[in-house]
Amino acid sequence: MNPVVVFDLGKVLVDFDYRLAARKIAARSTRPPRDLADFLSTSPLIVQYERGEITRRQFFEGIRQAVGFQGSLDEFSGYFADIFTEIPPMIALHAALRARGFKTYIFSNTNDLAVEHIAGNFPFFRHFDGYVYSYRAGAMKPETKIYEVMEALCGRRGADIVYLDDRRENVEAGLARGWRAFLHETPEKTRAALEKMGMVGADNGLPPPLNELPAA
Repeated sequence: MNPVVVFDLGKVLVDFDYRLAARKIAARSTRPPRDLADFLSTSPLIVQYERGEITRRQFFEGIRQAVGFQGSLDEFSGYFADIFTEIPPMIALHAALRARGFKTYIFSNTNDLAVEHIAGNFPFFRHFDGYVYSYRAGAMKPETKIYEVMEALCGRRGADIVYLDDRRENVEAGLARGWRAFLHETPEKTRAALEKMGMVGADNGLPPPLNELPAA
């Protein structure tokens, strides 16, 4: 029986940059902090939101009061969610795994605004067998509860789960449960790890490295 492959989302399949949101939000705010991007990414409000402890409206109201944002919830939602870009080599790697018959899952500390935006704008996101989000699970990686939710969803445990994440503490929590967990540093290193396991071949539809691309 093939193992299942569990992907973290941010910095693994999609990149994100809070500065994109910060510039737009700051332009509509009366008292943004000096580094609004840092505030958005580290505020206790984002943790509460991604744990499912507060709603979208409550998150918006908290940010609005903190920075003096003068726009609507819909306007804020668009600014806050539109921070993502695909990581093409990882999208291609996921497609190669699917082509070889592996079941795949998303396993992410995230919020409903991000999920709605990614689902609506990136077609690759539809091609997974299941999704575990912190805001629905009521827990965040590396907490035990959310790993148990993933195991229940995919019906596998231990070495039957191959897990890719860019945060060491999350990988270590997976290893402690017997998962075959790998720290994602670059698409090339992750691909090499899966090739070594025989899960994908060297010719898996990934684009060549940038220095091997033909000249325009």
